[in-house]
Amino acid sequence: MKVRKAVIPAAGLGTRMLPASKSVPKEMLPMVDKPVLQYIVEEAVAAGIEDILIITNRGKGAMDDYFDYAPELERRLEASGKMAELAAVRRPAELANLYFIRQKETKGLGHAIGQARRFVGDEPFAILLGDDIMRAERPVIGQLIEAAEAYDASVIGVQQVPDEMVSKYGVIKAQPLGNKVFTVTDMQEKPALTEKFSNYAVLGRYVLKPEIFDLLDHQAPGVGGEIQLTDSIKTLCGKNKVLAVDFEGRRYDTGNLRGFLEATIDFALDHPETGEWLKGFLRDKAKEV
Repeated sequence: MKVRKAVIPAAGLGTRMLPASKSVPKEMLPMVDKPVLQYIVEEAVAAGIEDILIITNRGKGAMDDYFDYAPELERRLEASGKMAELAAVRRPAELANLYFIRQKETKGLGHAIGQARRFVGDEPFAILLGDDIMRAERPVIGQLIEAAEAYDASVIGVQQVPDEMVSKYGVIKAQPLGNKVFTVTDMQEKPALTEKFSNYAVLGRYVLKPEIFDLLDHQAPGVGGEIQLTDSIKTLCGKNKVLAVDFEGRRYDTGNLRGFLEATIDFALDHPETGEWLKGFLRDKAKEV
């Protein structure tokens, strides 16, 4: 079992980031010096992914444009001797083999993933949600791929969340398998606190076998009246082996303002052009409070 393909669903309306996301896709909002989506593509590439499908929607053509060459801009940069800027501008188009398809109806994450069937074919594939950035020494999706290939199984990425956050996520019922890997026996989508299986929440990374598509094709609408990927993975648990990896790394939900700002500050503190300046700026601001 070799994972070579990835799907990035980025078709949401971005309602948690309005009004900015009215005309700019939330996945394209700049985080320090590049858009959110580039961090996610780079994570997939660092884990050995060769082909990436990005699922978009109306009004999100900026994604296609960004991961393409910009001949006029590139010629001007080269003529001006700005070779570092030229390399940075060309890099997104050269990261991987990138493909785009539209989700023509906004019917949930499960429906969006269903659009990838022809791209995936009969191979296992990775899923990286388009507004979840992971900060880790080893690519988080790579940690899942290692488990998927070692156990020949579908794998979901999880971490423990506090009680007050349980109702925002899908959570798992699982048995320890060893080395932060669990066998998943059941799942819930956004359960009430009194009904939760555990505090292990599914956080934006998956490696699934193509059998998930047959389940998605027949999946009834769930929470919010949408086709939920969690519901189909729950069914998969009763048919085949599904594992969970309690991954190492920090996850940022950049689809909301607080998560976006947290990620921006952390990445800016590590950036060679902004780190030292920002540390001083934050120290001075803290004194004013």
